[in-house]
Amino acid sequence: MAEIRCARRPTVSARRSIRGRKAINGIVTITAGSAALLGLVMLLWILYVVLRKGLAAINWSFFTSLPSPPGEAGGGIVNALVGTLIITAVATAMGVPVGMLAGTYLAEFGREGRFADLVRFVNNILIGAPSIVVGVFVYTLLVVPMGGFSGIAGAVALAIIMLPVVTRTTEDMLKLVPDSLRESALALGAPEYKMITQVAFRAAKGGLITGVMLAVARVSGETAPLLFTTLNSPYWSLALDKPMANLTVTIFNYAMSPYSDWQEKAWGASLLITTAVLALNLTARFLARERRPR
Repeated sequence: MAEIRCARRPTVSARRSIRGRKAINGIVTITAGSAALLGLVMLLWILYVVLRKGLAAINWSFFTSLPSPPGEAGGGIVNALVGTLIITAVATAMGVPVGMLAGTYLAEFGREGRFADLVRFVNNILIGAPSIVVGVFVYTLLVVPMGGFSGIAGAVALAIIMLPVVTRTTEDMLKLVPDSLRESALALGAPEYKMITQVAFRAAKGGLITGVMLAVARVSGETAPLLFTTLNSPYWSLALDKPMANLTVTIFNYAMSPYSDWQEKAWGASLLITTAVLALNLTARFLARERRPR
């Protein structure tokens, strides 16, 4: 006789278990969605306030004039703009090459070694280290021996903050490159350094650029390290061995002042930094997105 298999109906306890799991899933989904919506609303609220208050300070003089004396209307923050660009550029020139070399070592040479594990451990600590701690460290390392605040000290502090971000991104991007590409280049007789620079780096170029841009965006809004290292200046100061004007400390000083004109300029400078960081993050996201073949 042919076997007849009948589907068993779920028991009462099984039905209750299914309903319970569905209820928990619904609660978690609603909670997660509400948290995401709350974060989005707060972000849009911040952008709206910064845009509304910052646009009032934006004019030609804002970008071309030096700061006005305390209590006097007018002037601009051109020295802070130039100082921020110089400090960030010097920090990038110091932090990015070291971070890319460290990430290359971790991805290509010391994947499973003990020293590589130690480097990853220290790198993870640096990623989570508060920026003010980095500022105090550089203050002790450079500011005190040099006898004063300087632009180079601020650049070193920002480079230290950039270093672990670039290292982690470089390692992760190079690990995504298939080993078959490396083996093909070595099989054709290419030296290992050429395989890394001409094959692995080219394959991971988009991710490497993204990591650099994210690192720059990471340090663009830092204030605490610069308070301990670069401080600020109301004058033109292009020398890296002297205090140098910068946007973040200028925003701090202007926002805490009792002068309405300075407070307005603090909102304008905040709008500039917010726009720059947003543009860097959007560009990095565009470069990092997965390109699907058509």
